[in-house]
Amino acid sequence: MSLFGGDVMLIGLIAVALAFDFLNGLHDAANSIATVVSTRVLSPRFAVAWAAFFNFIAFLVFGLHVANTIGAGIVSAHVIDDHVIFGALIGAITWNIVTWMGGLPSSSSHALVGGLIGAGVSKAGLHALVWSGVLKTTAAIVVSPALGFVLALLLVLIVSWLFVRQTPGRVDKTFRRAQFVSASLYSLGHGGNDAQKTMGVIAVLLYAHGRLTGGFHVPIGVVLACQAAMALGTLMGGWRIVHTMGSRITRLSPMQGFCAETGGAITLFLATYMGIPVSTTHTITGAIVGVGAARRTSAVRWGVARNIVWAWVVTMPAAGLVAAGFYWLSRIVAP
Repeated sequence: MSLFGGDVMLIGLIAVALAFDFLNGLHDAANSIATVVSTRVLSPRFAVAWAAFFNFIAFLVFGLHVANTIGAGIVSAHVIDDHVIFGALIGAITWNIVTWMGGLPSSSSHALVGGLIGAGVSKAGLHALVWSGVLKTTAAIVVSPALGFVLALLLVLIVSWLFVRQTPGRVDKTFRRAQFVSASLYSLGHGGNDAQKTMGVIAVLLYAHGRLTGGFHVPIGVVLACQAAMALGTLMGGWRIVHTMGSRITRLSPMQGFCAETGGAITLFLATYMGIPVSTTHTITGAIVGVGAARRTSAVRWGVARNIVWAWVVTMPAAGLVAAGFYWLSRIVAP
């Protein structure tokens, strides 16, 4: 018997998936707006509206490579059933709420991947995993913040050289305008990579219930629903994490904010094109640390950064354990 039975089960799990997408936007709003808010380029209210708009239109720019990875590249398709999806989503949502309440910018993406792994392994053991996708996603935990760090650091050096003869006031004015562009690009990258993860989950659900046939694909209705849910979550803002990202790691000038957002956006664009579900949180954190380190290493509050890294390390196993618990609970309640 299905967990909820027939169409009710499908509708219920799609609702939970969209709730995760909403929380993802809420939790990760800081990734898109922390730099423009902390540099006072935009007010918090306008910044979230700006980010939400570009989150929503991201599907017009990117393909659906990340959705394909999540839908068929983490856990074998034949293992996916209602219990696995339920456990994965609740595991990811639980971890998102815990880290949001603590103001820690952990990864919603890796919480979902950890949830899929935990629930999938609970059902079918390690044979359930698609190791190429798991290893690619795990490697991104290190690669995406490292690339964001390097690109942001290089951009600071290049921009500093180009504007060396300009007055501080002129540089500040220039990059206050430029941050409108860099924040837009980062929000596009966030919407393009993160919303696709929920698209992949809903699409695989539709296949499991016989509502889709043929090669794996994501219907346009699912695309629009996921982009809208994430944009709405972003619009609500995640102010605790905005504070951590925007000022507790390091203080940012408009020029540094531009470099951090641009370096992070380039990283996200590359990952989305390659179909790698990276963490937007990891990426922008690495970029912010990079611009802080370009000024001087003591400008970075390494204790805060260390706590964030610990949250990254435990996200996948923690979400996986919670997901495994909810998988078995669902089997007991509705076998």
